Amino acid sequence: METLTRSYLRTSGDKPLLTTSIPAHFQEIVNHYPDHEAVVAIPQQKRLSYEQLNLEIGRVARGLVGAGFGLGDRVGIWSTNNLEWILVQMGCARIGAVLVNINPSYRISELAYCLRCSLLQGLFFIPAFRKSDYAAMLTELLPEVKKCHYNELANPEFPYLRRLIYYDPSDPENCFAPQPGMLSWGDFLHQGDDVDSGRLDELGDNVQWYDPVNIQFTSGTTGHPKAVLLTHHNILNNAYFAARAMGFTERDRLCVPVPFYHCFGTVLATLLCFSCGACEVICCEHFDPQQVLTAIARERCTGIHGVPTMFIGLLDHPNFKMTDTSSLRTGIMAGAPCPESLMKRVISEMNCSEILIGYGQTEASPLTHLTERDGTFASRVTTVGRNLPHQEAKVVSTEDGTTLATGEVGEICFRGYHLMKGYYNNPAATAEAIDDEGWLHSGDLGTMDSKGYVAITGRLKDMIIRGGENIYPAEIEQVIFEHSEVAQVAVFGIPDDYWGEEIMAWIILHRTGRVTAEEIRDYCGERLAHFKVPVHVHFVSEFPLTVTGKQQKFRMRELAVEELAEGRQPESGP
Repeated sequence: METLTRSYLRTSGDKPLLTTSIPAHFQEIVNHYPDHEAVVAIPQQKRLSYEQLNLEIGRVARGLVGAGFGLGDRVGIWSTNNLEWILVQMGCARIGAVLVNINPSYRISELAYCLRCSLLQGLFFIPAFRKSDYAAMLTELLPEVKKCHYNELANPEFPYLRRLIYYDPSDPENCFAPQPGMLSWGDFLHQGDDVDSGRLDELGDNVQWYDPVNIQFTSGTTGHPKAVLLTHHNILNNAYFAARAMGFTERDRLCVPVPFYHCFGTVLATLLCFSCGACEVICCEHFDPQQVLTAIARERCTGIHGVPTMFIGLLDHPNFKMTDTSSLRTGIMAGAPCPESLMKRVISEMNCSEILIGYGQTEASPLTHLTERDGTFASRVTTVGRNLPHQEAKVVSTEDGTTLATGEVGEICFRGYHLMKGYYNNPAATAEAIDDEGWLHSGDLGTMDSKGYVAITGRLKDMIIRGGENIYPAEIEQVIFEHSEVAQVAVFGIPDDYWGEEIMAWIILHRTGRVTAEEIRDYCGERLAHFKVPVHVHFVSEFPLTVTGKQQKFRMRELAVEELAEGRQPESGP
């Protein structure tokens, strides 16, 4: 291993990059391991071999073609984890369509923004998630679905949207669409009855490895999510080299409690398994520690992914010590910093001797760094490892952009095959994120040592990371500011032992304003996904400001931590 003097590392790897599309690579895996178990969907009590999965993907691909979708079309899915999610993901890839991942926690305004931003043409959705009735929300957004035929959907606010496909994971092929303007899963599949295998093969042959295949939303400092456009080349290679780093093969079984809508699920779970012939175990629709533990024991899972809060939830569950986790070996923990004490428990108590820490961002497909199976314990808890093969990483000065000497703190930047094609339909934002030399600026602060290991020290971006969810304060501030009683608002993150960070809002009310913290939280809950609702609401008369009048959120954070520790946090307006 070379000794570095500058904070720059380019890795080559012992295998070349894959230059094939996702469906072409998947077909190779099917040919090699047709009888191997590919997916176990425990909540739905379904098991599919690779050959069976390939047939089901073909049915969905024909349905997509019969419904009028093709190369480059954008097809969304608004759902928790289930088998159909995977079928839609792989079916879209098969015909060259672009899958658009939509967070199942999104409220109407957030969904509407995603529909507009991605110019969405079709949407698959389930009945409900938590308190959200998806059909009712879509009917409110698109009232014409109560009267129009499913082939006649037209709304001037969403001119590209032409299909809404409803499915119930408990019995998708026997469910009935709740409105005339919606198509049931069974009827959707029948749309492909006249699409023969020759037509499907022809479409598949036209799919190139450099084509777009996925749009994932990531928040921005403007307060609005950006649509990250990723290609087959981006995410297939990221999954493939992550699997190699884990030592994952066709003999492994991955327990997946992370959400499919997130890049952790889409790329580092589903595509990772399918890149090497491993089995993906869908243990729950959304994270439930008991269901995860049951799946590990019954399915003899060898790997498990998760954010730190998930691992804490498993280790602290009353039934953990009664659960057999001896089959576990590896997995990836990412999405938030991992405390050393947690890492020790995962290794010793869960038997994950080769658990790895991952780092990256959606714009980078998502993994840029990963610790090593045979690395020292110190390197696995104090760093996020080295960049994956065929990637470049550097740490630059935040003042002039020059590459720093090793050990100096600066902004972490990435370059390579894994960088997004861009923010969909937003060239200005793309140019802000990726410089003229092709470097993606992460907004994270860190150091690189003489061996190329990177440690994260902080953030330039005004971002909160709560339980693996990236949350940008500006989006929440915009919602709170629209409240009639609010004059000014500042939202920031404060440390939390369980979530990593929690959301706090400091609010200045109008002179005659009267409102409680609970009312503010209820107001946010009606307009934002649940994980974006501030837990702490602090009413103040002024904000700490710089000499130029800018908010000093770092000072607010310091004061908030002190006040919470002393138990003197105001929770209602004056």
